[in-house]
Amino acid sequence: MNAFSDPQAVARYAENPPRLVPGYADLQRMALLLLTEQAPAGARVLVLGAGGGLELKVFADARPGWSFVGVDPAPAMLDLARKTLGAHADRVQWHEGTIDGAPDGPFDAATCILTLHFIARAERLRTLKELRRRLTPGAPLVTAHFSIPGGERDRWLARYAAFATASGIDPVQAESARAGIAARLPILSPEDDEHLLREAGFDGIGLFYAGFAFRGWVAYA
Repeated sequence: MNAFSDPQAVARYAENPPRLVPGYADLQRMALLLLTEQAPAGARVLVLGAGGGLELKVFADARPGWSFVGVDPAPAMLDLARKTLGAHADRVQWHEGTIDGAPDGPFDAATCILTLHFIARAERLRTLKELRRRLTPGAPLVTAHFSIPGGERDRWLARYAAFATASGIDPVQAESARAGIAARLPILSPEDDEHLLREAGFDGIGLFYAGFAFRGWVAYA
């Protein structure tokens, strides 16, 4: 069963990112600040991979004038996002699906956090192109996901599992997660991730976050 359709996994989702992603809360705050540099007070923000609603809640709490479009392929995760947003949920237009299900915009900013590592390279490039097409000129995109230097996947995924264990996750579960990620996720190198952003038409690409096996970039349409 897909983890994002497993009711128990969905119910536990909010517990996991802080235990799996080093500096997760700071990553969200940095994303907010990077968006705020360019986005106006009444910005319309596209959040691709909005399931769970964790970054959406951070953004909505901090920027009462922003409105959002949240896109995710997992209905159960969108339901969780609505619950997470609470009173802010009516500031979000929800769309089940991939980038193709998102409105054309234009948007003043976009994020794609802990999402692109699920998407194969060719489709990832198409997704980035579609994101850029929906942004106003100069609008920021913030993205973060697994990104590991070539030839170092085993080392960094072992460190990912060690971090999870040190954060309180059962070692057997941490090892199972590591093995599943190694077998299934199309993880790219940081160099390839940056190349795809350039190929999709983004400029001003800058690394702003690195946490063990994860990297984050800001780029501009």
